[in-house]
Amino acid sequence: MTFRKILVANRGEIARRIFRTCRTMGIQTVAVYSEADKGAVHVREADEAVYIGPPPAAQSYLNMDAVIRAAKETGAEAVHPGYGFLSENGDFAERCQREGLVFIGPSPEVIRAMGSKIEARRRMQAAGVPVVPGTERPVDTLEEAMEAAEGIGYPLMVKASAGGGGIGMSRVETPEELKKTFESTRARAVNFFGDGALFLEKWVEGPRHIEVQVAADAHGNAVHLFERECSVQRRHQKVVEESPSPFLNDAMRERLTAAALRGATAIGYRNLGTMEFLFDAKGNFYFLEMNTRLQVEHPVTELITGLDLVEWQIRIAAGERLPVLETPARLGAAVECRVYAEDPVRFLPSPGTITALAWPEGVRVDTGVEQGSAVTPFYDPMIAKIIAHGSTREEALARMERALSETRIEGIKTNLPFLLEVMRNPEFRRGSYDTGLVQNMQNGKA
Repeated sequence: MTFRKILVANRGEIARRIFRTCRTMGIQTVAVYSEADKGAVHVREADEAVYIGPPPAAQSYLNMDAVIRAAKETGAEAVHPGYGFLSENGDFAERCQREGLVFIGPSPEVIRAMGSKIEARRRMQAAGVPVVPGTERPVDTLEEAMEAAEGIGYPLMVKASAGGGGIGMSRVETPEELKKTFESTRARAVNFFGDGALFLEKWVEGPRHIEVQVAADAHGNAVHLFERECSVQRRHQKVVEESPSPFLNDAMRERLTAAALRGATAIGYRNLGTMEFLFDAKGNFYFLEMNTRLQVEHPVTELITGLDLVEWQIRIAAGERLPVLETPARLGAAVECRVYAEDPVRFLPSPGTITALAWPEGVRVDTGVEQGSAVTPFYDPMIAKIIAHGSTREEALARMERALSETRIEGIKTNLPFLLEVMRNPEFRRGSYDTGLVQNMQNGKA
């Protein structure tokens, strides 16, 4: 099977990123856009563009009927969901299949299973992949949560089973905090995900968040494409990613990647996906979740492997074998910084019009904006990703620091000053950081 035309059910930088690979492969592209995005760069760059609704995402980018109708009307054979929006929606993947469209991603059943953190934990345990100690089923009442917490021990995390992006997570230190937090966390879960199921997990002290890129085809082949260190986070949201992880030695890396492949193979995974883990200070690791889509930080892996991961996704979805059947040699080190339209101190969105813009040279920049672009309040405030590569970590970080210093964005506030602060932080430079780095920086402890 080959695709002549692909609709990208997304916007901004990820839509442009997917279009780039499609052009290289000779595949025509269809963009979708909301009223707020009618002048967006991704709309101009596609071969065709279809209006799908008002600015609110629920009425446009999350409107399955509108997206599928756009695909059918334009003659697209496949739909690439990018990340966010409908990318991990099993119902959407199933709808695509029913309408004769190829969904570029895993099966609806796998998306649903791994979208439930409780079910994902069960499946990983069955596959012999370590998970953080916690409840094996939803806790429906505060009384159940209190009883389970006594067995797990404090501190612990209260988590939404359907959660993601750092939403629906609360750390509690005492029974009194659990009483205060339980119902509010459930309410957030219902509000954001339409699912109030909660579970409890033991808090991992000083954790590092490290993920493994995996790929599998329909012919029984599966490979890993190394790890990405994602421990620079604010409010559980990744901000800086790098590879290789400065924390792992070769033996730890081998155990981690083997576990990731074991888990992906056990669930019959197809296409690209990311297995996420937490490491404690002693080097023990635990399965956290699986993202059944392309990651925001996929360019890090592309720079250290020389591979095009979007092309892999398309070829696997078309029924081809993996382009590479063994993990390739790693090519140096790479680091990615997410550039947000937000106040760099309070981390609040900063919508407005970009009046001046200049990107640095010598690094990769994936962006969905240009000078004159309007950054609206309707969508995620990330406007670009800057990715630097070097033969060593030190070289990659030096290039990133220079690139951030040379970037010029006016008309809106951005987190560029904060990103520079991270690059110059002694703990980060030593590689001796964990997920508490940003909070420590804000509290003057790092």
